[in-house]
Amino acid sequence: MSAWERYLHEEAPDRLVQLALLHAEFEALHPFLDGNGRLGRMLVPLFMWQTGLIRSPMFYVSAFLEAHRDEYYDRLLAVSRDGDWTGWCMFFLSALKAQAEENQQKAAAILALYERMKREVADLTRSQYAIHALDWIFGRPIFKSSDFVASAGIPEPTAKRILPAMREAQVLRVLVDGSGRRAATLCFPALLNIAEGRAAF
Repeated sequence: MSAWERYLHEEAPDRLVQLALLHAEFEALHPFLDGNGRLGRMLVPLFMWQTGLIRSPMFYVSAFLEAHRDEYYDRLLAVSRDGDWTGWCMFFLSALKAQAEENQQKAAAILALYERMKREVADLTRSQYAIHALDWIFGRPIFKSSDFVASAGIPEPTAKRILPAMREAQVLRVLVDGSGRRAATLCFPALLNIAEGRAAF
């Protein structure tokens, strides 16, 4: 483990290849009784962030590895059994490339959604606070109605009018109905479905 840690802190000529090697070695070391797979996957965004490859630690390759689970384990086994580091690195780098392309597509879809929703929410609420409300909801796509009223920075009567208008237009959906003093939990399905990559909401 100490050799792995030393290599983690080295400045290798190619940081992505270094990450591929670190990930495989971590999985081979299996340093903990439980959770090695999750920690190995968490290593990816943390290493990329720490080394300046990304601006924030929000690059998750888990979906690709899960979708290609058999090949993932076969490639790791081929490293330990046959020393096939080239095959592993090619697979891992293709995983990073595919995830980066998917992230880019999602980012473009989110920007397009934002531009479309700016017009739609302004039209349906007829409020000077429409964009302000939209910005708040984009930052918290699952929220309690009481939190919106309390912290969106919109006058309370206006906030209480905006939410029903957005619900009626099906921009927002109720996840959990309010009852008595308990506020309803709402969600913004269009944004969540882009993030999930499927119609989850």
